[in-house]
Amino acid sequence: MKALTKVEISSFLTDNLQNWTFENNSITRNFKFKSFIEAFSFMTAIALAAEKLNHHPDWSNSYNKVDIALTNHEAKGVTQLDFDLAIIIDRIFNNYTEIGQ
Repeated sequence: MKALTKVEISSFLTDNLQNWTFENNSITRNFKFKSFIEAFSFMTAIALAAEKLNHHPDWSNSYNKVDIALTNHEAKGVTQLDFDLAIIIDRIFNNYTEIGQ
């Protein structure tokens, strides 16, 4: 899979993933939850989806915060697979925000 150009990445983010940014050769987003349990549950849901895609995020968790960076290490940059996973992650997050309201 071929790494996308900065222009392609910027265009896709603007059109489809407004809450994500491009930095350090990755697309990134930070998430915040009401509790550690919600954050960890969110990560578990992502882990299951990522395993199906065989594409895994670089991420960290501190109490109720989850920071995610997506890049394709083999392609040495962002690929369509990163966008696919980011869209899934956003859908999972939207389910959490709907439940929490």
